Amino acid sequence: MAKFRIAAYSFVISLAALNQACAPSSASKTTSSSPTPSALESSRSSSSGEGERGGAKESDTGASSLKQLQEGKAPITPASSPLKDVFFEFDRYDLSADARTVLRANADWLKSNPAARVEIEGHCDERGTNEYNLALGAKRAQAAREYLANLGINSERLSTISYGEEIPVCKESNEACWKQNRRARFVILPVKPAS
Repeated sequence: MAKFRIAAYSFVISLAALNQACAPSSASKTTSSSPTPSALESSRSSSSGEGERGGAKESDTGASSLKQLQEGKAPITPASSPLKDVFFEFDRYDLSADARTVLRANADWLKSNPAARVEIEGHCDERGTNEYNLALGAKRAQAAREYLANLGINSERLSTISYGEEIPVCKESNEACWKQNRRARFVILPVKPAS
């Protein structure tokens, strides 16, 4: 079983590298399934186009799901956040009318805060394989990113990451819980210091 898991990880990493090679303008990133929090954090901080996370104190509105998990906090967007989550139907990454409404409000905030940079996290419920959910989470984050770009937000201000099913908001096995986990979450990144 361990050899299969290692082979599966290698396959996912190869797909991610191939995806980046085929679409160099995309800021989408995927991670291997069941990663350790420290491995995820180090892979994120070494990616080009992102600011130094450790260099500035992050508020709850700027804390990634991974960071909140590492700190023992629930990986949820606080009600005080100016950017709201968008939710998806089961096994879908297309944007509903409700999701588009939320994204328009998020775009309005981004337009009035032109220095803000955002990472869009793609999340899934527990159904499906880890690999499938990582890919689906990436598609959800990318769909939100593309919609924001179509609304006039510079795509260089937006990055994406998929956590698949790895960081759920709710851990019960029922539709009410799964619905909360099928989301794109928006994390405000620290402002890069001027060089």
